[in-house]
Formats: sequence, C-alpha cells, structure tokens
Amino acid sequence: MSNRQTKMLKTLMIAAGLLGAGLASAQTAAVSQDVQRNVNQEQRIENGLKSGSLSTREAASLEKQTARVDHMEAHALANGSVSPREQASIQRAENNVSRDIAHDTHNGITGNPASASSQRMQADVQRNINQEQRIKKGVANGSLTNREAGSLERGQAHVDRREARAGANGHVGAGEQRGIQRVENRDSRAIYHDKHNARVRG
Repeated sequence: MSNRQTKMLKTLMIAAGLLGAGLASAQTAAVSQDVQRNVNQEQRIENGLKSGSLSTREAASLEKQTARVDHMEAHALANGSVSPREQASIQRAENNVSRDIAHDTHNGITGNPASASSQRMQADVQRNINQEQRIKKGVANGSLTNREAGSLERGQAHVDRREARAGANGHVGAGEQRGIQRVENRDSRAIYHDKHNARVRG
C-alpha cells in the first residue's frame, strides 16, 4: 500500500470515528431532551396539585398519559438508539400531554392541596420528578447507557400507571400509596444499580 493510500485510509478512519461520535452525541442529546421533558411535565403536574389548579383525579389522568410517553421511550430505547421516526412520535405524545396539563390547570376544576389524598399524590409525583432527574443525570454523565435508560423508563411507566389507577376515583388511599411506594423503591434501587454497574455509554 502506497503512502498516499495509507494516508487516505487513515483519513477515512478518522472521519468514520468522528461521524460515529457525532451520531452517539446526537442520540445522547435526544434521550436527555426526552427525559428532561418528563421532568418538566411532572413538575407542572406537581405545581398544579400544590396550587389546587389540578384535582387528584386530573393528576391521575395526566399520569396515565405520562405512562404512555415513558413506555414509548422505553420501547424506542430497547435497541439502544432512537430513530428519527420514534423521536417524532415521542415528541407528539409529549406535546399532547403538555396541552392537556395546560387545559386541566385552567379549566376551573380545582383540588384541595391540603387534603390527605392530594398530599399523597403530591408526594408520589415529587418522587417521579426525583427519579427522572436521576435518570437524566446518568444519561448526561455516561453512567447510564441508552438501553439502561429505556429499561428505567419502563419502570417509570409502571409507577405512573399505578398512580393513575389509584387516583382515578379522585382519592388516593394510604394503602394505595404504600403500593406505589414499593414500586418506586424498586425503581430507585434499579436506577442506583444501573448507574454503578460499571456499564458506561461507549
């Protein structure tokens, strides 16, 4: 192989490496953006509960929709990457949730933030925020792979569904909250495990 061919081969290898790094960076940015959107939506639900502009039943309905978004993210990340088509679908679902949060917080239906039921829902939604923030940090610093983030979002979807079922009748009982907390604790352990299992994003 001539010197010229060797140089061309090296140039192509460097270009391929840069392209791969660029694609990986774009994937990380997309996943991080989606998880941050989850944080934002949950925070808006929490704010609505605390201000009384969302009732427990409305928050439960919104958690049902949030579960769908989390499930879509989990499905998309099962192979470690999100396609443009999958990303577009996730963003449409997130936009729908955002519109419904805005609608429900301004529709004149109010909740009682001081009620035991609302307090339980508030605590559960705050836990959602914390878990999603931990996932986002793991994605950002490379301690979570995209596939791991997807698996953890599947766990979040399960929590959201439990919250949705518990609050569907407008009341979250103490027993229902204990059930939700058990699932939340399991997911918290999974986040910790995945962030410390020595598997890092390549």
